Amino acid sequence: MTIPHYVQGAWFVGALLFIFGLKGMSSPASARKGIIIAGYGMLVAIAATFLIPGLQNLGLMALALAIGGSAAWISGQKVKMTDMPQMVAIYNGMGGGAAAAIAAIEFAKGDTHSLATTVLAVIGALIGAISFTGSCVAWAKLQGVLKKAHRLPAQNAVNVVLALIAIGLGGAMVFMAPAQPELVLAFFAVSLVLGIIVTLPIGGADMPVVISLFNAFTGLAVGFEGYVLGNPSLIIAGIVVGAAGTLLTQLMAKAMNRPISNILFTPMVASGPGEAIKGSMKELSALDAAAMMRYASKVIIVPGYGMAVAHAQHKVWEMTSILEEAGVEVKFAIHPVAGRMPGHMNVLLAEAGVPYDKIFDLEEINGEFGQADVALIIGANDVVNPSARTDKTSPIYGMPILDADKAQNVIVIKRGKGTGYSGVENALFYTDNCRMLYGDAQPMAGEIIQHLKTMG
Repeated sequence: MTIPHYVQGAWFVGALLFIFGLKGMSSPASARKGIIIAGYGMLVAIAATFLIPGLQNLGLMALALAIGGSAAWISGQKVKMTDMPQMVAIYNGMGGGAAAAIAAIEFAKGDTHSLATTVLAVIGALIGAISFTGSCVAWAKLQGVLKKAHRLPAQNAVNVVLALIAIGLGGAMVFMAPAQPELVLAFFAVSLVLGIIVTLPIGGADMPVVISLFNAFTGLAVGFEGYVLGNPSLIIAGIVVGAAGTLLTQLMAKAMNRPISNILFTPMVASGPGEAIKGSMKELSALDAAAMMRYASKVIIVPGYGMAVAHAQHKVWEMTSILEEAGVEVKFAIHPVAGRMPGHMNVLLAEAGVPYDKIFDLEEINGEFGQADVALIIGANDVVNPSARTDKTSPIYGMPILDADKAQNVIVIKRGKGTGYSGVENALFYTDNCRMLYGDAQPMAGEIIQHLKTMG
């Protein structure tokens, strides 16, 4: 099918809008504008596609767009900010599944393609299928449908065998093109199962990295299938998203000091008894916590997944506003892998109205903990565990952490005495300068607010 120049030009414009939109998403201040620009790019690309002469199944295309668009609009309006990670995961999976479906249709047609086109179609189908089922498993974990990680006996061997089988079947499809339907079905079946098996053992602390990795897979799959279809808009948008996702995945893996291969194939479990922890956990009341922060000069708040689960971000910002009105300097410190998706804490704080200039990442804020009167930790655990610096048997050893323990006083709002995802005790909780405030973050923040209001 010959694509008119005006359609190709429109696709190119759409691709440029994708690029500018992605650039806008690099900063919280311009992220909303970037999303809108990228949305216009998608609108231009879709509208131009309907202008291709001789295009068939226009009614089915319009119906699919209506169903998918309506579902996205309704779910986007209803989703809670704390549920964004699973929404991102499932939407990302749909992109990978769409790329795999495009490849499946091309294979089903039985048309003859060049060797390069067939190879890219197979690669796109493989990583798209893995991204689809892997993202579905990630959604199920984040949504609470799957309550825990499931690891098969000889898990790594199973992963390798399935990957080799998928690659072998894909190679056979290339050299036997056009491939028989049975071969195509076997290839997709193994690829889909591989995505499930690889993701099942991965737990919550690694989930931000995995979501980012599958995002990269989806982008690359879309780019490869765009080449198969001869669609420059898909090629550019897919490769840009794939490259951005790959860089983000590498940055997050670096923030955990864990290679991506370890995240995928090695569970985060302690390799020994760990260093002996001296001291005991010391509890304080909400009144004491309020007084400690009210009469401080500088407070640094470290939010974690516990804040998200408790839906406490609005209360935390209300508490921050009261402290600032009393002359206390308050800043927020965000670890790169805090929460369950890249930027999870940033999204929650922005939704609560926290100004962007009060939110700092690890490199920006770590040097200030030593000058802070209080470090308030809300539902974070492993990302503030000083054992990461010293305990070589710890699964988080070597991971850059927020230096909350260097503050003059540390207050930890925590639901109970359990460990973090890594399964090791947090040595911070036992230090002389740390006090524990047990309970869900939202009611605890509410109690602190009530006490702050009574203090002059």
